Amino acid sequence: MKVYNFRIYSVYFAKNIPFYKLIVYSLWGTNSICDFIKMITPNFDKTGGLIPAIVQDYETGEVLMLAFMNQKAWETTLNTGKATYWSRSRQELWVKGQTSGNQQIVKEIRIDCDEDTVLLKIEQLGGATCHTGHRSCFHKKIEDGSVRIIGEPVFDPKEVYGK
Repeated sequence: MKVYNFRIYSVYFAKNIPFYKLIVYSLWGTNSICDFIKMITPNFDKTGGLIPAIVQDYETGEVLMLAFMNQKAWETTLNTGKATYWSRSRQELWVKGQTSGNQQIVKEIRIDCDEDTVLLKIEQLGGATCHTGHRSCFHKKIEDGSVRIIGEPVFDPKEVYGK
């Protein structure tokens, strides 16, 4: 009879609020949660350092936006519980909601089968994800050969961003 020694890790972030809880069964080799975090890192090398991050409302399943993450954005998201991305236009880390106040609190993270895309299930604070003030960045619907705007903006971007 073979007996396995295992450890169970529960990972809590954001001041002990379990935004993302992992249960890890470690057979012999893994000595720390740091070893485990290394095991769950997406493959950034496969895609040139940036991976797509699909963002979905945790409760409704609505797709809210698509952004990109690099290794630093990934680690910052895991450490803070706040969705953090890489801004391709500004070439810097971008903590969602830092300017607008419309923060994204991560509730669940999934990695796809190829380990080169992540799905963030989030709680959207402030009601809007899009910089246009709409709840979702996917507020343009193609219908009968034309574009129709779905929903009304939650805020005026000129007031929030001063542009």
